[in-house]
Amino acid sequence: MRIVLDTNVLVSAFLSAEGPPAQVVALVLAGEVDLLFDARVLAEYEEVLARPRFKLDPNDVAEVLRQLVSGGERVDAEPVEPQLPDPDDQPFLEVALAGEADAIVTGNPRHFPRSLPVAVLSPRALLERIG
Repeated sequence: MRIVLDTNVLVSAFLSAEGPPAQVVALVLAGEVDLLFDARVLAEYEEVLARPRFKLDPNDVAEVLRQLVSGGERVDAEPVEPQLPDPDDQPFLEVALAGEADAIVTGNPRHFPRSLPVAVLSPRALLERIG
């Protein structure tokens, strides 16, 4: 399965080693799910995970991001329609469409219209789908 991982899932996985977000990230790191990203998505991961309020170990963050990049697939994404209500979500949609993702995995599926040409799944829904 090819996915685009919204930053909120990655943050949740760092903040709690239990639960669906951590399980999804573990599947990606194990190579059981293919992660798609571009430079914008990676930059957002880096910026958000470095925020002081999360109190994450920079070495842990750097190592996980290194593994995600080395095991993932960098996609050249172009601007697409539709435009999402939150412009910060647009790169995730563009990567998903350019990389022919099976799903965008997010903790906030309501931020993405149901009419998109790609599935938008919560971490729990992704886990249920892949069984």
